[in-house]
Amino acid sequence: MTLKIHDTLSRRKREFRPIDPSNVRLYVCGPTVYDYAHIGNARPVVVFDVLARLLRQHYGADHVTYVRNITDVDDKIIDAARKSGEPIGAITERTTRAYHEDMAALGALPPDIEPRATDHIGRMIAMIERLIKGGHGYEADGHVLFHVPSMPDYGRLSGNSRDEQIAGARVDVASYKKDPADFVLWKPSAGDQPGWDSPWGRGRPGWHIECSAMAGEHLGTEFDIHGGGQDLIFPHHENEIAQSRCAHGTDRMANYWMHNGYLMAEGEKMSKSLGNFYTVRQLLEEGWPGEALRLALLSIHYRQPLDFTRASLREAKARLDRWYRAKARLESVEATDAADTDERALCDALDDDLNTALAFATIDRQADAVIGAEEAGLPALKGPFLRNAELLGVLSLDSAQWFRGGTSDDDKTVIDALIAERLAARARRDFAEADRIRDTLAERGIVLEDKPGGVTEWRRAG
Repeated sequence: MTLKIHDTLSRRKREFRPIDPSNVRLYVCGPTVYDYAHIGNARPVVVFDVLARLLRQHYGADHVTYVRNITDVDDKIIDAARKSGEPIGAITERTTRAYHEDMAALGALPPDIEPRATDHIGRMIAMIERLIKGGHGYEADGHVLFHVPSMPDYGRLSGNSRDEQIAGARVDVASYKKDPADFVLWKPSAGDQPGWDSPWGRGRPGWHIECSAMAGEHLGTEFDIHGGGQDLIFPHHENEIAQSRCAHGTDRMANYWMHNGYLMAEGEKMSKSLGNFYTVRQLLEEGWPGEALRLALLSIHYRQPLDFTRASLREAKARLDRWYRAKARLESVEATDAADTDERALCDALDDDLNTALAFATIDRQADAVIGAEEAGLPALKGPFLRNAELLGVLSLDSAQWFRGGTSDDDKTVIDALIAERLAARARRDFAEADRIRDTLAERGIVLEDKPGGVTEWRRAG
């Protein structure tokens, strides 16, 4: 089956035809590094990790270039530094490191190239100069802005009306704008803000020009796929297209635009005030395995809205328990070098616009076959089962490690600490607190067994 992708720009599913099969190029918008990544930030990382794996399977690992950027200059970062008193460089380094750790825990492979915005300021300035020269940009009141009416087909990606374009602009309407929809390419920096010398004075780039410059630098003026969350369609991706096409004189920026759907949490928009705001770091520290988070994020088709709940985590964990039981039967088996219909079925499911739900059903079927097979039949099942799991980015642990209690020593440390707190609560006869801790661990799939002598042992349920 040929890979088919739903293209946001054309609003239809299209057969994927790379510009150059020897160098398939994918760009995905990465994080603005000022705080821990929340579970909504993780969804595109996991989705496009599966896509990158699939592209490498089709075209070869050496023929795919996956770029995901780091935005390390932004007003959110400046605000975080002002509120905390921590230097900007310290914030960006700390949160970038945490981001890498958290995404790795979800089984996401690192991109081939991870450019940082601050390393591409010169290219941004050069792009802005070309836009001004071409009549698409202008300087006003210390700012440089993109003049939206200079691009007749601006708005095709989002389909937004003129009023929606103005209302959704990232920067408020200002008196120095020629048109209310015009957006910032460069803005002045105060003395205590990060800034770089430019033809328009000391300043810093607007958000949108950063990705245009980084994508152009590492993938060229036209490339295959641009991805990101649905919330980036407008204004970010719309403005990327405008800047890139007008600066480079091309008909397109990317041939295919892919966007994952919104994420809800416990049936509501994720919000700290509602108590349903989850960072990846928080969920991992609570003891949830990273692979369970990954499976929950992939449980619904990527273009659909996803309601992320603790119930969905429990379901994902239970599913992985069964898959790992199947893996346990295979770990001492020598695989035969053969594919089977389930291996082809899983690839066909992913080729159909990343139908991960159907792919999961295929691995379910394979796990059942492994668990129910005679010993003699296991060698033929091993290779296809494990290759399918690898394509989805799961079953990376040995089965003993999985059932021993999680994905890392850090997980076990957190669980052991909670058990110690429970024992202390029981010692002071605070049985309500002890029961609360037991229930908390049970929600995460941890079963406690109280032994004689005041010893408590634990295991994963399933």
